[in-house]
Amino acid sequence: MFLIFGLRTKAQRLGTVLMACRVCGQPGNLLVVREVTKLSLFFVPLIPVRTKYVVQCVNPYCGDRTKVSAGEARRLLATGVGSAR
Repeated sequence: MFLIFGLRTKAQRLGTVLMACRVCGQPGNLLVVREVTKLSLFFVPLIPVRTKYVVQCVNPYCGDRTKVSAGEARRLLATGVGSAR
């Protein structure tokens, strides 16, 4: 009997935030993304293993991804404006 299992990560865009990127310094919209990794059994996602929130620069030359906490992501989305770190 074979048991097929694995991990799969899906990214969901939560919204955009107006702030400057901390790497390239370009002001503009940054994406707030939630990434959920789930354990799959026979290609069916069952159990969420890890949830991660990131702020991603939309500048094609930069593309920096900064990890933030869930509370920080909620605060950024609620205000719509972030601070330039």
